[in-house]
Amino acid sequence: MKTSMADLTLRAKRILNAVVQEYLSSGDAVGSRTVTRRYGIDLSPATVRNVMADLEELGLLKQPHTSAGRVPTDDGLRFFIDSLLKVRSLSPKEREEIASRYNLFGSDLDEVLQRTSRMLSDLAQQATIVITPLPERQRLEHVEFVRLPGLRAGQAQLLAVLVTSGGQVENKLIPAAELPADPGFLERVNNYLNERVKGKTLEEIRHTVLEDLGDDKQHVDTLAAEALRLGRAAFTPTDSQPTVIVSGQAHLLDHTGSQAVSGEPPGDRMARMQRLLGALEEKERIVRLLDRALVADGIQVWLGADTPFAEVGDVSIVATPYGPGDRPVGSIAVIGPTRMNYSKVIPLVDFTAELVSRVLGHRRG
Repeated sequence: MKTSMADLTLRAKRILNAVVQEYLSSGDAVGSRTVTRRYGIDLSPATVRNVMADLEELGLLKQPHTSAGRVPTDDGLRFFIDSLLKVRSLSPKEREEIASRYNLFGSDLDEVLQRTSRMLSDLAQQATIVITPLPERQRLEHVEFVRLPGLRAGQAQLLAVLVTSGGQVENKLIPAAELPADPGFLERVNNYLNERVKGKTLEEIRHTVLEDLGDDKQHVDTLAAEALRLGRAAFTPTDSQPTVIVSGQAHLLDHTGSQAVSGEPPGDRMARMQRLLGALEEKERIVRLLDRALVADGIQVWLGADTPFAEVGDVSIVATPYGPGDRPVGSIAVIGPTRMNYSKVIPLVDFTAELVSRVLGHRRG
């Protein structure tokens, strides 16, 4: 259920905040005496219990056992993260130390993202997921058609080489049976297209540049017409999927094992760990979820059933997009238990995305 700020009194918010913080720290159900003693709430335990019961009716807390204290529900955690959590910004010194850990500007993009994933996992002590950019999301730096030798007449092919500003290269085979024999013709086609597509995304090229060329194709010369035909073939979307980089699975298994459900048999715990590892291998589900970060505003936190790991239980994901300027091309996420230290993880994810975005902007420049 959705609960607005107006639904809770200041006293209820303070008690909910105390319960969630204590639960994130200890993992235990939180009683009224713990709230009054550790969080400076000047109320009697009986009054706190009444407020906790009200919060339970709102669906923000639950009681694992009749005689136990309360723990937050997913809705309670969501309310805490959205409305009560105080995220500490990284200090300039911390940002400098993180940025200096790896020379991110000296490697190709794949290596940058691999090292970034490992770095974030080490800093957050959680598992991390990095989605590499699809070439079509990046701005095109260069396009070149290369004639492939050794093929019989009528079966000629070209290799279309698309280089993005992030350094990724995509190769596509293009039929070229009717290409003019003039060896300089292909070079002129390359120059013609590069003048028009440099700095644009493949999406922009397909939807705008090629459409404009198509409007004029009855009035252009052989060069432009052939460039249009080859361009349409080269810039047509492919079925390629982004690479999913996962680091720090051991952290996730450690948390899953240490935060076992009360009374859970060891066999059930092992089965839960195996389901979690299996879910991490289902790349398509992960990509679909993290693609949502590309169109969202800022850091996203998904809890429990909102993640691809709902069958495992008690899993949360903190994600944000990265990319130069205001155009995201990929996403970075930390995956861990719902008892994650959000005030620590959120700024780490945010700054890591900023670092990668800076690298991509540097490459483009």
